[in-house]
Amino acid sequence: MPSKAAEEPPPAEPEKTSRAGRNLPAAIGVGLPLLIVVLGGLLFYPPAFLAMVVLAAALGVWELSRALLQRGVAVPLLPIMVGVLAMPVSAYYVGTEGLLFALVACSLAVLVWRTLDPVPGAGQSIFAGTFILAWVPFLLSFSVLILREPNHLASVLELQSWPAGQGALQVSTMLLLTVASDTFGYLVGALFGKHPMAPKISPKKSWEGFAGSVLGALIIGVLAAIFLLDRPFWFGIVLAVAIVAAGTAGDLAESMVKRELGVKDMSSILPGHGGIMDRLDSILFAAPMAFLVFAALGLL
Repeated sequence: MPSKAAEEPPPAEPEKTSRAGRNLPAAIGVGLPLLIVVLGGLLFYPPAFLAMVVLAAALGVWELSRALLQRGVAVPLLPIMVGVLAMPVSAYYVGTEGLLFALVACSLAVLVWRTLDPVPGAGQSIFAGTFILAWVPFLLSFSVLILREPNHLASVLELQSWPAGQGALQVSTMLLLTVASDTFGYLVGALFGKHPMAPKISPKKSWEGFAGSVLGALIIGVLAAIFLLDRPFWFGIVLAVAIVAAGTAGDLAESMVKRELGVKDMSSILPGHGGIMDRLDSILFAAPMAFLVFAALGLL
């Protein structure tokens, strides 16, 4: 008869999580190839980036709708998904006016849809649906506004030749600054973080990590301004500070929403990262901030 020790399975290997709770090897293994793919689409074929924005927004909306459903709020997914497609496409082909029109039209569609198909808590459903539209596809579409080039039809019909257009370089800079802010903030916070920024919202986010975000973004910002954008170094400093402030606000905003919904991560589709919304949180606020900075300095 086998012994009890032989019958019991060996204990599972503990997951390799860091001090801040993230599986760092998995995060790097997923995040780095994803960044390369996104930047490749941006620099060599901008319509591919437009498709990535639509896909990311659709996954983010799906995560949010699923989390809300667990709290008894059923949002009308069909008109929201129409907005996920309509807003980035309108931003790319029409511009700011097209984006605003798509937001208003899709918000009205959510209202009409829920009026014709009422459910318990219809008011909550309407407000939640409008909030999702404004938070995810609308804010993310500002990256597409930065990307816009004068001749969109030509960019769809044929591959863009190197060097990349100014819009693609500006979006690439915004993404690199956001990644630098998140990466340096995470590493410095995990090693030295002692003073939490907002303990009731995000206990692991510290002032030391925020300082690391600023330092990392400043380095990348100055290099990007000089070598990518052909601008003076101070432009990189201004952009870096603005992106870090906006990205941190976006991170805290998503943490507050998750706390209200009672979830740790929006999903687990990205190993080491959580869900799509856990990676988009900073970009959603960074994209409109970058758009404002570029516009204020006459680059759009």
